[in-house]
Amino acid sequence: MSGVPTTFASGPVRVRVPATSANLGPGFDALGLALALHDDVAAEVRPEGVTVTVAGQGAGELPADDRHLVVRAMRAAFDVLGGQPPGLAVECVNRIPQARGLGSSSAAIVAGVLLARALVADGEARLDDAAVLRLAAEIEGHPDNVAPCLLGGFTLAWTEPSGARAVSLPVAEGIRPTVFVPQERGLTATARAALPATVPHGDAALNAGRAALLVHAMTADPALLLPATVDRLHQDYRAEGMLGTAELVKALRAAGVAAVVSGAGPTVLALTGPPEGFDPGTDWQVWRLATDVHGARVTRGRLGHAERDPVAAGRKS
Repeated sequence: MSGVPTTFASGPVRVRVPATSANLGPGFDALGLALALHDDVAAEVRPEGVTVTVAGQGAGELPADDRHLVVRAMRAAFDVLGGQPPGLAVECVNRIPQARGLGSSSAAIVAGVLLARALVADGEARLDDAAVLRLAAEIEGHPDNVAPCLLGGFTLAWTEPSGARAVSLPVAEGIRPTVFVPQERGLTATARAALPATVPHGDAALNAGRAALLVHAMTADPALLLPATVDRLHQDYRAEGMLGTAELVKALRAAGVAAVVSGAGPTVLALTGPPEGFDPGTDWQVWRLATDVHGARVTRGRLGHAERDPVAAGRKS
């Protein structure tokens, strides 16, 4: 809305954003799942300056100024919304592990875009939900994590000339996500660098069929999850860079569990619980999580006492 003055809302706004797992095996850069593990972020327009406080995951490591990803996403959204505020105060309570394949970057981006929209008086008229997805995916680089973060549930995302689009589908009963989180970190750029420029036609055809089967398994027939999560496009190529992850995926699948690399790794996602007595070893934290069906949620006001608790609400070890 070029030429129309931007009016900023008074008072703080807050957003709760879920962790996500992308790819789900064969659905490379397309399929994602929202998980009930959340970051809470609040923001308020101030007369000047930028302050960022971080509690929980990333505290003491993440930047506390304009370099913080939430602020960078807010700045990008404010540009679209028509103008930058004089100053910002941002408070982050992070429960999503950083650089583990659980969508921490996408959560920060989605939080920033939604907070900026909520801080503009007519923000939803200037930036509707479809535009939020397009902008978040543009900042992130691909839509497979930002889509479930925004929409919740099991999502299919794709990109058209106009930008990213996505749909959310209901998750079938019997999907019981469990994540195995290592101490080591991974970088999406490093994981992508391990991928070849081309793949055999047979592998591409197999993945197309298994991705289609996975949609059916996730929404209607979880009994098919094990064959539906077979992948030949990315996981084997990345295995050398995260041997522990590859070995755990192999062990779980040998036990009949539909296990995949979560996003770019190194976290492992099992779509059903491991068998009784399965021991991944001491290098892994095991969290049983529900599926988040709501996606990102924006409300008015500051973070409350419960929201400021950096312990991962909804997580069961």
